[in-house]
Amino acid sequence: MISTRNLSLLPDVNGLRRTLQSMAMLDAILCPEWPFRNYSFNAAWNVGEKMGSMRNGSGDDFFAHFSAAGCWLKGFANEYPMTPYREAPPRVWPGILDSVPEVFNACLREPAFSPEVVTFCIWRRYGEPTWQVGPIAFPADHPDPDGSGVLLSPLDGRPRTYQEWAADYYEQEVSLSAVEHVYQHRALTAEVAALLNPEVSLRELAADVSEIGYPEPSRLG
Repeated sequence: MISTRNLSLLPDVNGLRRTLQSMAMLDAILCPEWPFRNYSFNAAWNVGEKMGSMRNGSGDDFFAHFSAAGCWLKGFANEYPMTPYREAPPRVWPGILDSVPEVFNACLREPAFSPEVVTFCIWRRYGEPTWQVGPIAFPADHPDPDGSGVLLSPLDGRPRTYQEWAADYYEQEVSLSAVEHVYQHRALTAEVAALLNPEVSLRELAADVSEIGYPEPSRLG
């Protein structure tokens, strides 16, 4: 399981970006109604910046900010022991944000990320061999005290991981071959889209393809 205590299975910066783009594209096909999707991605969030996010409708979320420096990812699992709302007034768990490198400081000031509403934070600069996390004394009486295991484990870059999650979340059959096609960032075709959702056309997906920065369809249909 991927978590802040074991980040070895999390893809590198570019791998994570591609994975989040794939997940956002698949969610867009399976669920045309944006408010009900889990994953989204904005390839032009700001000049030279991209942003992937997850909101599960139960109060949990994460934001992954990609820049020339690398990736900064902040997550919040609202029912886990390390929530800032464990006490009043709310207080970020010691160590979560204390060691964030200066190149990511703008993320700590970005209102859209709600940086003070956090249970875990990780980062990786280009050129670094591993993901980093601050010096944290984790509670000893919980297997996943910051909720990172639940929120990060789907990001392992494996198509089957998404396929199994989506089949459960959307309560329908999900084609593994179609998921593999998207994870490989191959251009969408009407046939692949229909395997996932026969009621959506490539033309209807055009805006999502553009926002996500996914390879353009080979033809509209």
